[in-house]
Amino acid sequence: MFEVFFKYEFLQNAAVTGMLVGLVGPLLGVFIVVRRLSLIADALSHITLTGIAASLLLEKKVAMITDLNPVYLGMVFSVLGAVLIERIRKMYKNYEELAIPIILSGGIGLGVLLISLADGFNTDLFSYLFGSVAAVSRSNMWTVLIITIIVLVIVVLFYKELFVLSFDEDHAKVSGVKGRWIHLLFILMVALVIASSMQVVGILLVSALMTLPVASALKIAKSFKQTIALSVLFGETSVLIGLVLAYHLSVPPGGTIVMITILILIVTIVSKNVSTSFFMVKEGV
Repeated sequence: MFEVFFKYEFLQNAAVTGMLVGLVGPLLGVFIVVRRLSLIADALSHITLTGIAASLLLEKKVAMITDLNPVYLGMVFSVLGAVLIERIRKMYKNYEELAIPIILSGGIGLGVLLISLADGFNTDLFSYLFGSVAAVSRSNMWTVLIITIIVLVIVVLFYKELFVLSFDEDHAKVSGVKGRWIHLLFILMVALVIASSMQVVGILLVSALMTLPVASALKIAKSFKQTIALSVLFGETSVLIGLVLAYHLSVPPGGTIVMITILILIVTIVSKNVSTSFFMVKEGV
């Protein structure tokens, strides 16, 4: 089943990009879930959709624009959405979580308007919504690789700060951690990863790849670092199996990847419950 990925360049692009996404998505997802900010991924994915719709609209309405890659404009919108979330969080100091639904709603509304102005859905937009094995170009692969390297370097350099902020922001402030700047840097990374992941997983499903592997890892991990390792392992497994099934079944990869993550989650929940029940029986509880 895997040998076909060594024959065609577009499948190699999808496989490499998928592996990179399967690494950085769950990696950042651990910090997102622990900080109870899971909806940020949804908000930024919808802002990315707005950027894609704007790109397709410009290409259709402006004669001079013919080779505009929607991925890059999607990244711009996603980064702008991340910055806006931070700005709105400062406006509502006692209700900072309001920033996420505001951006989420605004992204959906503007995206729908732009899609309508672009005369509705087409094949290109469908592939961005749900992912496509054939849509990942070599340039997109290199873009994802660069973003992956940047994310890994930042996570390694600021791991301690991210760890402290994830569990206790008050302690982080007392310790001298510049929480605002670290948080802004973090959601900018999330924005870039979401925008770069859309061609494999799809805009509407990319948040699932950042949270579901983490949900599985949390059921069986015994430490924070183990949670990260298991989340990445589950993410990579889901992407690889999902891409292979998507190609052979001729279906969008986003759906198959998400269903694999759901299956892994069910297995971890069941195995955890079984092990807990066995332990209780053994102890005579």
